[in-house]
Amino acid sequence: MKNTKAEFILSTPELRDDLPFFSKTLGMRLESIFPADDPAVAVFSGHGLRVRLERGHKYPPGKIKIFTDDKKKFADGKSNLIAPNGTKIEVCDLNPTLEIPKTHHSFIVKRLKDEAPWIIGRAGMHYRDLIPSRLGGSIIASHIRIPDGGPVPDMVHYHTVGFQLIYCYKGWVDLVYEDQGPSFRLHEGNCVIQPPEIRHKVLYASDNIEVIEIGVPAEHITTIDHEMSLPNTKFDPNRRYKGQKFVHHKANDAHWDNFRINGLISRDTSIAKNTNNVAGVHVVKAKSQSTNWTSHNADILFNFVLEGSMTLEGHESKVFKLEPGDAFVIPPEVLTRYTSISNNLELLEVSLPGNFETRSSNKNK
Repeated sequence: MKNTKAEFILSTPELRDDLPFFSKTLGMRLESIFPADDPAVAVFSGHGLRVRLERGHKYPPGKIKIFTDDKKKFADGKSNLIAPNGTKIEVCDLNPTLEIPKTHHSFIVKRLKDEAPWIIGRAGMHYRDLIPSRLGGSIIASHIRIPDGGPVPDMVHYHTVGFQLIYCYKGWVDLVYEDQGPSFRLHEGNCVIQPPEIRHKVLYASDNIEVIEIGVPAEHITTIDHEMSLPNTKFDPNRRYKGQKFVHHKANDAHWDNFRINGLISRDTSIAKNTNNVAGVHVVKAKSQSTNWTSHNADILFNFVLEGSMTLEGHESKVFKLEPGDAFVIPPEVLTRYTSISNNLELLEVSLPGNFETRSSNKNK
C-alpha cells in the first residue's frame, strides 16, 4: 500500500540529547518533531530505516546495525557506538569479504538408515544434513527433497558463497539463471554449479524430487533480489561470477575415463576447470570389485552413494557397509580402500580443490 509507513520505536529520557547523535553522528534525516514548545517525539529516517524516539516511555534499549561500503568515513570510523538513550549502533561492511573457515578434518560416515531428521527449510524444502559437524564451518552438504511436485514458492535470489553445487539425484526440477537464457529442466544424473551471486530461481519440481546440495562455507547468506526478473534479456553464457563460470553438466553428453583410483571410472563434470580449480565434481562407477589402499591431500573429499553398494575400509580399522543415500568424508592423508563393490555402484565425489594428489599404498594400513 502506497500510504503505509512503519517506524521502529526507541525510548529516550531526554530527546534533546539524542537529536544531534541521530542527525549528525548517524547522518539520519529529521522527518518530524513535536510538540514544538517541548519536543517529546522525533522521527528520523535514513539508511533504509525509520526510527521514532519517544520521551517518557521505558522500552528496553534497541540495537541498530548499519551497513556501509566505507566504514572509515561513517561515524568517524567507529564500529560500535551508544546513543545517549542507550541504543547500540554497530557499523558493518556492506560487502564483507567472504571468509571460509579453516577445515576441521574428520572422518565421517552418515547413513540414510540412521533416520536423521528431515528439517523444513527455505521454500518448503526438506533438508537432511550429511555433514553434521560442517568440518568446522567450511562446508555444508544437504540431501534435499520436495515430496509434492508442482510450482515451487521460490523468489529470485543469490548466495554469497565460495562454491555451490546442485546435483539432481532423483526426479527433475525446472531452474532459471541470470544471463543463461530461458529456464531448463535439470534431469536426474545432471548437475549445475551456482557461481557466487548468480541470480536464480527454482520454478517447478517433479513429485519426489531429490537433490544433493554442497555449499562452501557452511553458513552463507541468501539474498532476495526484488528487482530482477528471470529469465532476463541478457545472454552471456561465458560470463564469470567472482571468477567462476556457470556449468550445466549433462550425463548423456559425458565422457567416461579412468578415475584417480584404480578399479573405478568416472565422468568429469568440468567443474574444476570452470571454477579455476576451486572444486571438482566426479560421478564414479565400478570397474572392479575392490580398489587399492589410497590416501589423498585434498582439503575436503566428500562422497555420496547414488546407487549400488560398497564397503569402506581403513579408518581406525573400522568397516562401513554403504548403500544408496549414505555419505562419507575422508580426511587428507588417511588410508582407505573400497571393497565389496557392486556392479551398479555410483558415487558422487566432490573435492576442494578440484585437482589434488592421490597416493597408492601396498600397505594394509
